[in-house]
Amino acid sequence: MDIILEIADTLLLDRFYSAVLPASPAQYLHYKINDVVNTTFSSIGQAMTGAPQYDYMYEPASQFINLEPTQWTYSSSWPRDNIFRQAISLFTIVWFFGVALYFVFASLSYVYVFDKTTFQHPKYLKNQVRMEIVQANKAMPVMSLLTAGCMLAEVRGYSKLYDSLSDAPFSLYNIIQFPFFVLFTDFCIYWIHRGLHHPLVYKTLHKPHHKWIVPTPYASHAFHPLDGFAQSIPYHLFPFLFPLQKFAYIALFVFINFWTIFIHDGEYYANSPLINGAACHTMHHLYFNYNYGQFTTLWDRMGGSYRKPNDELFNKSTKVSKTEWERQTTEMEKIQEDVEGEDDRGYLASMPVESKKVQ
Repeated sequence: MDIILEIADTLLLDRFYSAVLPASPAQYLHYKINDVVNTTFSSIGQAMTGAPQYDYMYEPASQFINLEPTQWTYSSSWPRDNIFRQAISLFTIVWFFGVALYFVFASLSYVYVFDKTTFQHPKYLKNQVRMEIVQANKAMPVMSLLTAGCMLAEVRGYSKLYDSLSDAPFSLYNIIQFPFFVLFTDFCIYWIHRGLHHPLVYKTLHKPHHKWIVPTPYASHAFHPLDGFAQSIPYHLFPFLFPLQKFAYIALFVFINFWTIFIHDGEYYANSPLINGAACHTMHHLYFNYNYGQFTTLWDRMGGSYRKPNDELFNKSTKVSKTEWERQTTEMEKIQEDVEGEDDRGYLASMPVESKKVQ
């Protein structure tokens, strides 16, 4: 994230912090001496001006991007490496881009991919899309705050992120880091997700996401914030345990968010015994105790929790048939009663016809 932070600083945040927390003339002089001349002259400048010692010197976050410092880079009393500035900036960036990505791509999926026939499913909720969006936007600030804490540690050099491809443990690692990341995070998420279904934590943390029996793409980020962050911990843990190239980290982080939308879009492309696609995840929302994995079915198969998606889901006519929906509903209600007890959801199908027309 130091690359993203540097881009944001150069384009916007340097100017912002300069306006909100301007540097004193002595601080500004020291920054310029420190950056333009050398450390010896910096000490002389300190002696001449009486300015406190600030050791910030601009260093590019990546050899692949060259953004020269601007006049605003040295104009704030909080230099770029100030821990409080970095924390605030990362929180703002994660929250802003999280919200933007969610609304743009969940909306595109909703408009162009999601099958609107789902509105007629017996387990579709009254005002469901609005409730999904509200839940997601309640969760995002807290998830962003916790995520920013992990990224702060990365930016401050505690992770094993690397820049140059030659810094990889071995040349082939630049390729295998991608499947390695997927397998590692999928394994961890499987156990975290399965743990969230334990009766001691399910109703408090994970039930808000299971409110959506037949989710729309807007349910992709509609979690309790601690639930959403818990399932993201493996993504942040990986670069502290294993080397990961910086641009690969950014690409994988974006991919994860796309994948989360993809498995909630209700369009069943992947009829695969290996890929945990939307069909597998639909089985999880319908029947609760199956298909905990994020990317693959591997750990569910090994853990005895895999459930093959109904064949009817992969046929355009049968996936929305009354027979299939009734079968889903009958089994879902039995499992739901065992898992949750009384069902407190408000289903659109249970509303009077006159009221449905208003929705």
